[in-house]
Amino acid sequence: MNLFKKAALASSIAIGLSLSASAWAENIAIVGAKIHTVSAAGIIYKGTVLIKDGRIQQVIEGTDVPSGYRTIDAEGKVITPGFIGAATSLGLVEVSSSAGTVDAQAEPHAISTVGAALDVQYALNNDSTLIPITRIEGFTSAATGLGGSDQLFLGQGAFITLATTYRPVLKAQAFMKLNVGNSGVDNNGGSRAALWVAINQSFDEAKFAKSYAMDPSQNWLGLTTMADAKALIPVLDGKMPLVVNADRAADIVQVIALKKRHTDLNIILASGVEAWRVADELAKNNIPVILDPESNLPGAFDQIGATLENAARLHKAGVTVVIGMDTHNIRLATQHAGNAVANGLPHSAGIAALTINVAKIFGMDEQIGSLESGKVADLVIWSGDPLEVTQTAEQVFIQGEQIDMTSRQTKLRDRYLKRNALKPVGYTRP
Repeated sequence: MNLFKKAALASSIAIGLSLSASAWAENIAIVGAKIHTVSAAGIIYKGTVLIKDGRIQQVIEGTDVPSGYRTIDAEGKVITPGFIGAATSLGLVEVSSSAGTVDAQAEPHAISTVGAALDVQYALNNDSTLIPITRIEGFTSAATGLGGSDQLFLGQGAFITLATTYRPVLKAQAFMKLNVGNSGVDNNGGSRAALWVAINQSFDEAKFAKSYAMDPSQNWLGLTTMADAKALIPVLDGKMPLVVNADRAADIVQVIALKKRHTDLNIILASGVEAWRVADELAKNNIPVILDPESNLPGAFDQIGATLENAARLHKAGVTVVIGMDTHNIRLATQHAGNAVANGLPHSAGIAALTINVAKIFGMDEQIGSLESGKVADLVIWSGDPLEVTQTAEQVFIQGEQIDMTSRQTKLRDRYLKRNALKPVGYTRP
């Protein structure tokens, strides 16, 4: 094994394990496209991406290709880094209303009284039909976590690749989820007067647990279980991001105050319908925002200030903006980013909100999120501007591998477009 491979594998054991053998086997040159590097190199208007050993070897201007590469002509096309799902339940849910097991929902269990100990890495199923549907729309990785729980915290989420592998986890225990909005309040005492006391108590217990012998022989009489307290320690130390759902400005102010009480917290605000109202404070406290920029009408009394200009106003104030919806339909985020651009967000910021900004907030930016030498070759060839709803992902590469651009949806489409009219629909096969 050469030194380049050793260095690449050492930088991320999880990514190295998930790379398939075929990804290492072929060197590829994608030639002639407009390339959004989402790096200091900016946009290259006619360039070449060289892929070697599953990683980006080089991004260059012009169309000269060294020997030993299979060439893909992308003249007139657009290349971006693979888009990243910032708030999803991918791999945890197939049909959310199923009468069977839905791993995106968690019920009370003795191991956890506040939900912090819950860990989705054990629940992931990469055979979910939602993953190829998302993949062929230009998404190559995602942050995934519980979508619902009656407990205070929604457990620890994971960062996953959307490659075809039974080991999708790139980063386990990648973030902790907490909901301080209306639905979170409803599940935890019915009033913010109860919810915030419980949050503060949980972090106080985690702080105490750092110097306490956390083993079954010890008495532990806290609000949290030992497992919860242990899980909250890396959050308290800032090693695990805390993704906090909040919409109304008053709730967001409380989130900012939480960070001031525990200065090491690495807080990511999610949803943030009224975040623009406290944009300067969010920027000052270095709190990024994952938002759905299409929220323009109040869905509840904590969303009165909804506006289509939310993303643009946050960006102007210096807040790191990420486009994402807490849904398994994360592929719609591309269209939503386009609408944010139509309402004042710069185009380059719209692309960044789906790529490098997501990678940064989850600590994955040394591996993915931009097209730079040494990074994992997650990228997409688009028919045109990816933020235009009429354009499509023509070819997706994950970890340097050219993926099959089919999904359950495309197979159903082809089945009924080409069916044998002499046979009943149920007996027709592609």
